[in-house]
Amino acid sequence: MQRSTEEIQNEIIQLEAEMNNVDFWNDKVHAQTVIKTIAELKDMLLGAKKYDKGNAVLSILSGAGGDDAEDFSAMLLRMYEKYAENKGWSVSLIHENKNDQGGYRNVSIEITGKDAYGTLKNENGVHRLVRLSPFNAKAKRSTSFSLVEVVPVFIDNAPIELNPDEIKIEFSKAGGPGGQNVNKRETAVRIVHLPTNLSVHVSTERSQEQNRERAMSLLKGKLFKKQEEDQKRIANGLSIAKTTEIEWGSQIRNYILHPYKLVKDLRTGIEVYNADKVLDGEIDEFIEAEANL
Repeated sequence: MQRSTEEIQNEIIQLEAEMNNVDFWNDKVHAQTVIKTIAELKDMLLGAKKYDKGNAVLSILSGAGGDDAEDFSAMLLRMYEKYAENKGWSVSLIHENKNDQGGYRNVSIEITGKDAYGTLKNENGVHRLVRLSPFNAKAKRSTSFSLVEVVPVFIDNAPIELNPDEIKIEFSKAGGPGGQNVNKRETAVRIVHLPTNLSVHVSTERSQEQNRERAMSLLKGKLFKKQEEDQKRIANGLSIAKTTEIEWGSQIRNYILHPYKLVKDLRTGIEVYNADKVLDGEIDEFIEAEANL
């Protein structure tokens, strides 16, 4: 009988608590057995490291801040595209929802390259921008937020099963630049996982079926990521988080462009005063520090 993720996680917690006993190493054979069992149990949780070496889908969703937030999403998209370019990775568009100023309400790209998911997975979270707003006639200082989501691309059987009764599939016309390139058929696909309210939108493939298949794979990646994060919270004695709000108090990194320039990661404490360099894709210092989270 297959054990649930919660059962496996609870056993890991119990065994790790046993390791903290002062007399744990008195019986070396037993101690080594416990350590081996913990490693085996962790390997049973969804094979997370297996997907670290593969490709990633990175999505950016604008939150509080209106036009400024959507422009910030465009800035973040360029930052990750430049980072991928510097790493020798390739980037392809999955879906975009742009505004009239060139900003993004939401956008998803696939990043193809060795270790792409493992490298970028900790970029997942809310990012905050403080600057003088180019959309305000009086150039007042504004604060805006965007959410970055990074999920793995499954190249084989995904460790996630979807119940057809728990998903809603919607079709719409894919957007285009105009003229003959506008897709007049309903090929764009949006899938919602009803129990979690997680959703994905894919519109760049040629056919409805291709978009549907890619959307299903992306939804499995989102569910995989959620399970991965839930397990970490349980291991740290925290309750499972509700949907992340894209606003003040939930950010992982601040990008301050006024009255001074500073990019600070709130999890690692890393600070970089050359904000322009960071927004131009030089985020290695943050990535390396995140690897130890």
